[in-house]
Amino acid sequence: MKRLSYKIIVQYFLISGLLFTGCRKNDPIPEIIPQANEINTFVYNGLKDYYLWNGQIDALSNKKYQDKDSLNAFLNKYTDPKALFTSLLYKYKEIDKWSFLVDNSKTIDDWISGISKTMGYDFMLGRIGSSDNLFGFVRYVMKGSPAEAAGMKRGDIFLNVNDQQLTVSNYQTLLFATETYKLGFATITNNTISPNSRTVNMTAIELQENPINKDTIFLSNNQKIGYLVYNGFNADFDIELNNVFKKFKDANINQLVLDLRYNGGGSVQSSIYLASMIYGTDPSKIFAHAQYNSGVQDYFVNTYGSGALNDYFTSTISATTKNAATSITSLNLQKIYIIVSDNTASASELLINGLKPYMKVTVVGINTVGKYTGSMTVKDWDSNGNVNPNHSWAMQPIIVKYANSNGVSDFINGLTPDIFAEEDIANLIPFGDPNEKLLSFVLADMKGISITGMVLKSAQIGLKKVADSRDFKPFANEMYINFPFRK
Repeated sequence: MKRLSYKIIVQYFLISGLLFTGCRKNDPIPEIIPQANEINTFVYNGLKDYYLWNGQIDALSNKKYQDKDSLNAFLNKYTDPKALFTSLLYKYKEIDKWSFLVDNSKTIDDWISGISKTMGYDFMLGRIGSSDNLFGFVRYVMKGSPAEAAGMKRGDIFLNVNDQQLTVSNYQTLLFATETYKLGFATITNNTISPNSRTVNMTAIELQENPINKDTIFLSNNQKIGYLVYNGFNADFDIELNNVFKKFKDANINQLVLDLRYNGGGSVQSSIYLASMIYGTDPSKIFAHAQYNSGVQDYFVNTYGSGALNDYFTSTISATTKNAATSITSLNLQKIYIIVSDNTASASELLINGLKPYMKVTVVGINTVGKYTGSMTVKDWDSNGNVNPNHSWAMQPIIVKYANSNGVSDFINGLTPDIFAEEDIANLIPFGDPNEKLLSFVLADMKGISITGMVLKSAQIGLKKVADSRDFKPFANEMYINFPFRK
């Protein structure tokens, strides 16, 4: 028999002793906590670093999670990263209604660029009387879309899809679960909606919406009026927007009407550019003041100084990979009319709030959404700013709250209009027509005509809103910024 060496025998008894000791009745076996998966770790760290309300979330601020095992044990409770994400949000759907997580960062990239698969028309759905039947009305049509090619226009009324009457139980399937359908139209006569023989067939395409839906110049009461329908703050169209203002300036307009009734927000930087086109380009004047969580706030102040928390009016549209730096054409106005609705949000509200300390802003419409916070795209970066190639998850958490130069913020019920007016859904005539309901209120005020007693027809057919096309766009009311730093 081969003899074992002394060293091996000692090792054997040491190991055996440890095993037997570990099996004693009263001695617990040390728990080995598995490493949390990369996606959950990314979700936790992203919110811990950037989230505006991280101090209000115990799991993000509790020091016990600085211990790796404790954090892994917490993260391993979640098999669904989205469940983890929403559990870490501050009063989810009550205070934070906007932060979101996606499993493919391209979803966010496309949203920022205004790209989606769409038929290309914006609409609202309402009940017909007290029944469960619905009708829809087209609020606007996108340029270059299937809807435009089919001859659809603002004000069109529709009742059925693929020969089925729209109802509260089927509209999601008929309108949002397919990329090809036949739309059947209707007519409103004496407050009654009746089907007509018109139908169109459409197939959704991938489309980048041009937010500059309408720009025109017209005369009213011996004044030259510039009118702009702007439906989203998309940085890809900043130069085109500047060109519109050059056209207004070259025409020597006397008044500007900015129609933001369907503008749910977008780029903060584009909002700054538009404010500068309207009011002026003095870089010493504060357009907005930002508030972040304490960690991000300290980073900005320590790295760039306290002025880094302010956004200023500017004279230049910064260079991009597509365009060279461009001088802003400013109208240097002292007053403006802005048309709004309950679809006006985020960067639109930022623009209105930011302009108010410097000029007379007459707001026409109904209360806006009430969103004064902004988000940022967060990906799984390493310390050098490289994205983890092992997954494509990304988040868009709320990271900042904005106030204007007078400190006005927290308008949770939206911005209140100076002139209250609702759309006449039975008569949605083209944008820019002086008889269009909201624009007619603006023109009446310009002429000094009292609007008291002007009839609002929006209640004619008893509209009870059920949904609109934006309800199925999770990013419809977002406002986003790009940070000059990474994790």
